[in-house]
Amino acid sequence: MERLQKFLAHTGIASRRACEKLIAEGQVKVNGKTVREMGIKINPEIDIVEVGGKVVKDRAEKIYILLHKPKGYVTTMRDPQGRPKVTDLLKGLKTRVYPVGRLDFDTTGLLLLTNDGELTYALTHPKHQVGKTYVALVKGVPDQDKLKRFSKGLRLADGPTAPAKVKLLKKQGNNSQLEVTIHEGRNRQIRRMCETIGHPVLELKRVSMGFLNLEGLEPGQYRLLTKSEVKRLKEKINRNYKKQSFQTP
Repeated sequence: MERLQKFLAHTGIASRRACEKLIAEGQVKVNGKTVREMGIKINPEIDIVEVGGKVVKDRAEKIYILLHKPKGYVTTMRDPQGRPKVTDLLKGLKTRVYPVGRLDFDTTGLLLLTNDGELTYALTHPKHQVGKTYVALVKGVPDQDKLKRFSKGLRLADGPTAPAKVKLLKKQGNNSQLEVTIHEGRNRQIRRMCETIGHPVLELKRVSMGFLNLEGLEPGQYRLLTKSEVKRLKEKINRNYKKQSFQTP
């Protein structure tokens, strides 16, 4: 037996949060009956699950892609403005995959795409403590007092951030290059954090996520994660989650 939203995420329908929303909206049926309860359990071998009137088939083979996102691409599956999507860069891929989190239209760098909804949920949830490191070219040169504010958390319009790591890499004319590591994934978070200390971002690139980096990939190129990388990634998530659970009173 398996929880309905977890089963849907495993099949690659969407992330677990998105699957919960589908259930709440009444778009999911089990054996012909609409289900809105989150806790319901099903037997994937027996029960027939439908989403939007279509039967959810057996679990697809999981695919994990590491992409070097260039500028000028959106990380949404649909764009009202008709701009290029990151999935347009995946030539010949028959299995549908989804971006893990988002990078802004003008932000470049490391982006994961997968049809593994559970992994997507784990990587985008701050409780799993998966660090994402960015290199930001910012206007001006922030002093140490401003940089220390990152380690304490910055107050944004949607609430305070978790503590972040930051260091000044180098000065670049009248501007400077910062390395920032966060564990959250709020909308335009790095840009808003830098604006808060008075040094808006001019260019932004995500250079790593956990132990994964862009080595060997030019903008627009991608590769499949190896089995050992997927295993290591999942083990890291599980370790961080257990550590976080143990520390929580």
